[in-house]
Amino acid sequence: MEGYDLIGDVHGCGATLAALLEKLGYHQRGGVYRHPRRRVIFLGDLIDRGPRIRLAVTIARRMVEEGEAFIVMGNHEYNALAYCHRAPAGQGHEWLRRHTPRHNRIIKETLEQFRDHPQEWEEVLAWFLEIPLCLERDGLRVVHACWDPPLIDALRRDFPDGRIDEDFLAESVTPGTRAFRILDRLTRGIHIPLPEGVEIHSGDGFSRRSFRAHFWARDPQTWGDVVFQPDNLPGDLELRPLSAEERASLSHYGPEEPPLFIGHYWCEGIPALPAANVACLDYSAVKFGRLVAYRWSGERRLDANHFVWIRVPREEQARPQPWEIDFD
Repeated sequence: MEGYDLIGDVHGCGATLAALLEKLGYHQRGGVYRHPRRRVIFLGDLIDRGPRIRLAVTIARRMVEEGEAFIVMGNHEYNALAYCHRAPAGQGHEWLRRHTPRHNRIIKETLEQFRDHPQEWEEVLAWFLEIPLCLERDGLRVVHACWDPPLIDALRRDFPDGRIDEDFLAESVTPGTRAFRILDRLTRGIHIPLPEGVEIHSGDGFSRRSFRAHFWARDPQTWGDVVFQPDNLPGDLELRPLSAEERASLSHYGPEEPPLFIGHYWCEGIPALPAANVACLDYSAVKFGRLVAYRWSGERRLDANHFVWIRVPREEQARPQPWEIDFD
């Protein structure tokens, strides 16, 4: 083993994923992408939004099941599990994740692409429940959104391998529960509410009343010190001081900690390192950005030269085609 190739949020860009694997030196044998000396770690969010969701899931699932890859759960896999699991009797609603217009819109493409494959979708959901929320392997750490040590310790007390069960899933939809805090922080990260009446209108068509904050600033003082998303904060809110309550809600990942890989934050532009020991690999592939990997070979201090990516062009004729990699 030379090391791991960590791949950010795929979001249904299955053909682009295959092209990136080929670029990294993986080749399909027996329906599985393999490398003689390296393994992949997927950072979650395989599904939703993209044009070839089934293909993305099939590639990743087969690699994981054959020992060629590892994976952590993203918030979109978690959303799908809760959306498709019935709520316990007496909850007052039918599904763990309510079928609101917003939630319906998020999962719409996934359900449509699996509509004619219901048995396959059930198997995929069962596989999602087997995906751990975090990984530590050979000197690196992986989580979809935020590495929060107290919450990860709490998770591992009951689930040493980071894999949750259906009871934990059912508990996790109730705000204030331990399960909710763990799943929300690890798969969605830190959110700071915006002032009353203020919204961010994101490039993906959603309006948000909070912003995503990162967790590696040593002594943050303002909202601008921790904001971590491509959407700008309205007005002069970046200058707004963090309240004592907001500062207390932040996790902190110090520079002495092992290398950490995250996705989730739909960065833009040329991949760069936000900290010497932190790499974010979500570069908005499904929004015609980049599907990004990091080639890690044991280094404790990360190197931006180790990023590898495939651009996702807007022109249909220029996008990777699945004709050689369609497992059907």
